[in-house]
Amino acid sequence: MTDTAEESPADPGTGRSRWETVQPWLTLACRVGLAAIMITAAVTKYPPALGVEAVEAYELFPSEVAELIGYTLPLFELALALLLLMGLATRYTGLVSALLMVVFIAGILSAMARGLSIDCGCFGGGGQVDPEETSYGLSIARDLGFMALGAFIAIWPRSPFALDRALGLFR
Repeated sequence: MTDTAEESPADPGTGRSRWETVQPWLTLACRVGLAAIMITAAVTKYPPALGVEAVEAYELFPSEVAELIGYTLPLFELALALLLLMGLATRYTGLVSALLMVVFIAGILSAMARGLSIDCGCFGGGGQVDPEETSYGLSIARDLGFMALGAFIAIWPRSPFALDRALGLFR
């Protein structure tokens, strides 16, 4: 009699564990979900003046730099979304997406610590708001969740329907 406690494949015919079977599909769900979030965030920052106003509200950059960020951030978010949807450079795109969320969280924490009353501008809007209208905690919690999606993708990039897979980058 053999001890089967050490062997727990989901499919004895393939010898793959449950994790090996489920992980690619979880990564696909994270890719599509994070791409949808990035697309929504980018689209809601148009017209570009809205994005510039949101960046300026943080009072972190000179107006020229805030303008550059306000105009380019939605394009950067769209580029990340496209890479996620295509599954190209998946590990790096997940990592960059997670790091972008860290930057967003740092910005929100900075605004909160300096007593600014602003809308984060993450999904459109932005700028000054009444102090009771701020939602820093919710914005930080949301971005932590988005960061977790990016980290999951970076750690486990293998997924179906990915160009990485077709190009032989992750099997």
